[in-house]
Amino acid sequence: MRILRYLTRDILTHTLAVSFVLFLVVFAGRFIRYLAEAAVGSLTGDVLLPIMLFKLPGFLEMILPLGLFIGILLSLGRLYADSEMVVLKACGVGPGRLALYVMAPATLVMMTVAVLSLYVAPEGSARAQVLLDNPRSAEGLHMLNEGRFRKQRGGNYVTYAERIDESGLMHNIFVFERDEKNGGRAHVATFAQEGEIILDEQSGRRYLELRGGSRYRGSPGKLALEEVTFDLYGELIPESKNSLRRSGKVDAIPTEMLLSSEEPKLRGALWWRVSLPLMVPAAALIALALSRTDARRGRYAKIGPAMLVLLVYFLGLTQGRAVIESGGGPELMIGVHAMMALVAVLLLNAERLRHVGRPAHA
Repeated sequence: MRILRYLTRDILTHTLAVSFVLFLVVFAGRFIRYLAEAAVGSLTGDVLLPIMLFKLPGFLEMILPLGLFIGILLSLGRLYADSEMVVLKACGVGPGRLALYVMAPATLVMMTVAVLSLYVAPEGSARAQVLLDNPRSAEGLHMLNEGRFRKQRGGNYVTYAERIDESGLMHNIFVFERDEKNGGRAHVATFAQEGEIILDEQSGRRYLELRGGSRYRGSPGKLALEEVTFDLYGELIPESKNSLRRSGKVDAIPTEMLLSSEEPKLRGALWWRVSLPLMVPAAALIALALSRTDARRGRYAKIGPAMLVLLVYFLGLTQGRAVIESGGGPELMIGVHAMMALVAVLLLNAERLRHVGRPAHA
């Protein structure tokens, strides 16, 4: 029990330290991305911090398996480098028992990742999605900046609003658009007394709704001019493929709804959530096998090869998810888990297999 407590405490300490460093790196990277969205007016600054807080469980579900993997490498690598593992072997702690000891912290991390990926992270993503879907705080509200012109879509779209109320209602709006379908020769200018951003709850798309205005369409050098007056006019606000709203919608769906869905994209998300905790035991055993070193090579000798193995694991799961989302089955994702479990077993018994393969001396 003392050895178990000692190893568990040491592995968890290294895991938490590594996870904290990785969390800072991931958090900073995501925050820079959100700041970029806010800088171009796609996201208001007052929702940045709440969205980041709601997204934290989604960060941790990816960080903790990697943190445990590196934590085991560092912890057991230190035992090998300091010759403490020799003492443990002299006390009867063989590879099998050592694997059982390592599975204790691995099981704790696996349960934590399961709770995060299946329940906590979807709930956090759903709350962040509510903020992003709010027309006052998400994409579209600042496509019209108060008191100044703003160019979009490479200068083919120019907007202006004289004043914007606290409620999001815009006054004296001007929108100029160059019709790209006709080679940019047709120009469209729209004037409206007021307008606001409207969210269609069924489709989740946003529309710029203008009220009380006129719309003019013509081409430079031609006398023909089309004029349309309107009481109410709506225009779809385009979203980029990598927008925060679009990329986070699947993550916000509860796991219970994914279980009853046959849509390929949702099935891929379900298998991904299940795969994150399932990869923890195999990753822990691989880290245990690759942590073997000595005082001459040091505790960091196997980190490079080990990270390559884990990278292959992640890439295999990612490809498996892509296959499911394209309409295929989960066979590839299941095969990746089985293959990595087999690799872990072979690495753990590598020394025994080498001894078996050697010819016996007379």
